[in-house]
Amino acid sequence: MNVPAAPASRPQALPRDHYRVFRSIGTRWMDNDVYGHVNNVVYYSWFDTAVNAWLIEQGALDIHAGGVIGLVIETQCNYFAPLAFPQTIEAGLRVAHLGSSSVRYEVGLFAQGEPLAAACGHFIHVYVDRETRRPVPLPDKLKATLQTIT
Repeated sequence: MNVPAAPASRPQALPRDHYRVFRSIGTRWMDNDVYGHVNNVVYYSWFDTAVNAWLIEQGALDIHAGGVIGLVIETQCNYFAPLAFPQTIEAGLRVAHLGSSSVRYEVGLFAQGEPLAAACGHFIHVYVDRETRRPVPLPDKLKATLQTIT
């Protein structure tokens, strides 16, 4: 007799202390969809914005002249509570895995001041040579910066 596998545990909203650094993102009128909340595609844009803006601010990523760039190879999101314009979103970041050429970021999106994330997800970059698009080891400055939020 075949016994069905136990169901996987459902993802849960994570608290603020799961994340190491935060940055604010303002919602825009156009972020809302016809259902009156932020459309799911915008959450992925916020992931990208939170990660890359933090790296640029830390001096760890030069998007214009750097020899190494990060390419997204995977992203995922679970939604727990709606967000809507005109809210301020607080994106929490942490590095969940630091490889030789790849990084898995975990991102939590919080309504301003809320204790639990409205959405949680991850974002994986593989760092590649700008010209050849082949994976390269993480530059020292980037690696050191990422280790601060591991």
